[in-house]
Amino acid sequence: MHVRDGMSEVVLTIGPTHTLRSASRLMAERKVGAAVVIDPEAPGPGILTERDVLESVAAGQDPDSERACDHLTANVVLASPDWSLEEAAVAMIRGGFRHLVVVDGGDIAGVVSMRDIVRCWTDDGASCDVPQSPAVSA
Repeated sequence: MHVRDGMSEVVLTIGPTHTLRSASRLMAERKVGAAVVIDPEAPGPGILTERDVLESVAAGQDPDSERACDHLTANVVLASPDWSLEEAAVAMIRGGFRHLVVVDGGDIAGVVSMRDIVRCWTDDGASCDVPQSPAVSA
């Protein structure tokens, strides 16, 4: 199986100046654990995850004033839809993260999470087919 078989094409994109509260609200509404941060000033996409928000709140920072750009991962590992799920899982384990931004021909094609990979590898009736809808931006 390949990344394209398990990735979600539902990609929440936000700007670098979104507050952590607004980013969290958007992630919760869309039931995703990460938002891709598009900054025209940056060389590539960043990613803001639930863990980034949790660490900020745990440090006592105000989610209404903290900005995505100050908490995202900027050096994102980009996956290809043609990668095997094993390659994606190895990249996640080696990097210590749970999401990969999937890029196809320079465009963001989706996000694959560790949960997506486990879903694909589960034999107890879980399906690798994830609902597909167009990318969403906020």
